[in-house]
Amino acid sequence: MRQYRTLVRREFSGYFLSLNGYIVLAAVLLLLGGSFILMLVNGRGMAFNAPLTEVFYKTAFFWMIVLLASPVITMRLFAQEKFSGTFEALMTTPVSDLQVVLAKFTAALLFYVVIWLPMLVCLQIVHRYTQPGEPFEWWPTASTFLGVLLIGCLYVAMGCLASALTRSQIIAATIGFALGTSLFILGFLTYGITAGSGWLTRVAPYISVIEHMQDFARGVVDTRRIVFYLSGTVFFLFLTLKVVESRRWK
Repeated sequence: MRQYRTLVRREFSGYFLSLNGYIVLAAVLLLLGGSFILMLVNGRGMAFNAPLTEVFYKTAFFWMIVLLASPVITMRLFAQEKFSGTFEALMTTPVSDLQVVLAKFTAALLFYVVIWLPMLVCLQIVHRYTQPGEPFEWWPTASTFLGVLLIGCLYVAMGCLASALTRSQIIAATIGFALGTSLFILGFLTYGITAGSGWLTRVAPYISVIEHMQDFARGVVDTRRIVFYLSGTVFFLFLTLKVVESRRWK
């Protein structure tokens, strides 16, 4: 466990010791700011009929952060070490392959959470100017953060797999973006199928990240959504572990 914590600190601090981490933070802050300025302009100082979190998740800026941040955060995890030649040195230390994979995943997920923290401040600012005197809606905010965290778990796990497959950070980011975008596009199946589409009618809502986020933004926490994201995260981390272990076969 001590080795695992050491690896997490090493990977997490790496985001703040490189320009890449600050670029991601700046870009996310810019997108968050743009989204809430848009909300204020559209609200024109009047109260919204829906929770602020539901209005926010429908903006294009929200999905841009989800789709773009994870591949950029995770692209360096394995690819950079393979390119620089430090990966083999890391794997010869007294740590297991599973500890390495979990430590890198945990550090990337922690940084993913950090970049979303300003969202809480933005929600409070918008609430102050659009719903003065009304109590702040903490439950929809908490459930929205839960949805963001669960989606982040899955997307970061995808990014870990992408980074483990290559020595190039650009290729890793491209693969991670392709995986995340494919899952996002599949979510539109919900709006394109009819009641008589058979198994698609049951499967599409289960894999639709758009519909999932809509429920979380409204304050609805469905255990089926949690199971979907956690099982998907475990699946991609398992694939990452197998890719890391495959070095022994070469």
